[in-house]
Amino acid sequence: MISAKNLQLLRLPFSFFLLPVFLFALSGLQTISCYHALLLFTILHLLVYPASNAYNSFMDQDEGPIGGLKHPPKADKKVFYLSAIMDTVAVLLSLLLGLRSALFVLMYILISRAYSYKRIRLKKFALAGYLTVVIFQGAWIYMLTCHSAGNTLPDLNGLCISSLLIAGVYPLTQIYQHDADRKDGVHTMSMMLGYRGTFLLTAICFVCAMILFYIRFQESLWKFWLLQGLLSPVLIYFFYWLRKVWENVIYADFTHTMRMNALASVLLNLFFLSLIISNIIQ
Repeated sequence: MISAKNLQLLRLPFSFFLLPVFLFALSGLQTISCYHALLLFTILHLLVYPASNAYNSFMDQDEGPIGGLKHPPKADKKVFYLSAIMDTVAVLLSLLLGLRSALFVLMYILISRAYSYKRIRLKKFALAGYLTVVIFQGAWIYMLTCHSAGNTLPDLNGLCISSLLIAGVYPLTQIYQHDADRKDGVHTMSMMLGYRGTFLLTAICFVCAMILFYIRFQESLWKFWLLQGLLSPVLIYFFYWLRKVWENVIYADFTHTMRMNALASVLLNLFFLSLIISNIIQ
C-alpha cells in the first residue's frame, strides 16, 4: 500500500501550473478531437507530470519546500514503484492516440528521468537543466497536443511562445531553493543569475512572449488586449515581489513563489479557455 504521505509527493495540484501550454495548444487548433484532448489531458496531468514529481522527490529526498509542498514527506521505495507504474500506464494509454503520440510521451518521460536520475542528473547543470525544462515542458508539449488533439503540425509561433512561458516561470520556481540546491550539488539557472538576475530573465522572457502574442493575434487584436487585461494582476504582483526581494532577499521564499505561480496559471488558463470557447461558438 502507498501511504497518504507518499501520495502527496505526486503533487497533483502542481499539474495545474503546467496546464497553460496544453490549453494554449488547444486554443490554436481549427478542429479539436474532444476524446483525444481529454485522453491526453489525463495522460499528461494525471499520470506523467505527477509521476515525474514523485520520481524527482525519490531522487532528491527533499528536506525543504518543493513546488506545491511546503513540508514534503520523505519518499520511500514505494514512491519509485508508483512512478514507474504511472509512467507505464501513461505510455500504454497514449497508444490509443497513435504510435507517434506514444513515442512523444515516452521521450518526455525519459528526458524527465534523465533530469533527476543521479547518474545523469541534467538538473545539476544550470543551462542544460534549464533548456531541458523549457523545451520539453514548452515546445514539446505544444507539439504533442497539436498532433494528438488536432492531427496537425505545430506552428513556429506557438512553439516559441510555449517555451518562453516556461522559460519565464521556471527560474522563479527555483529562487527559494538556492541553499537546498547548493547542498544537493545542483547548480540551477536561478543560482547562476542570482535573485535579481532571475527576475530580469523572467521579465525578458515574458516581454518576448507578449511580442509573439501580438504577432499571433494581429487579425484579432481583442485577444491580445484581453490577455493584457487578464495578466495585469500578475504584472502588479511581479513588481511588488521584485521590490521586496530587491530590498531583502529573504522574500525570495516559497510562499511568494507559489502565489506568483498560482496567479499566473489561473489567469493564463482562463484566457486560453476563453479562446477555446470562442472558437467553439464561432
